[in-house]
Amino acid sequence: MEVYEIVLGISLIITAISIVILVLLQESKSEGLSGAIAGGAETFFGKNKGRTMEKKLVNLTKIFAVLFFVLSLVTTCLLLFLK
Repeated sequence: MEVYEIVLGISLIITAISIVILVLLQESKSEGLSGAIAGGAETFFGKNKGRTMEKKLVNLTKIFAVLFFVLSLVTTCLLLFLK
């Protein structure tokens, strides 16, 4: 195995574990049937939701998901075309 294969593999593993941790840290969006019925009330009172920790976790999850996708593409292209 070459050095870039090891580095990209480790990067993929770290990114995947980070995505799992970030998703587990987020709160669930509903609490079953009661969340489906009373879910509209949360949006009225949550005016500052863009500045909460939950919003930061969602944005960080999106960033790591894009990073994982790009790393996967780069790894696949390198392994296909450089061997």
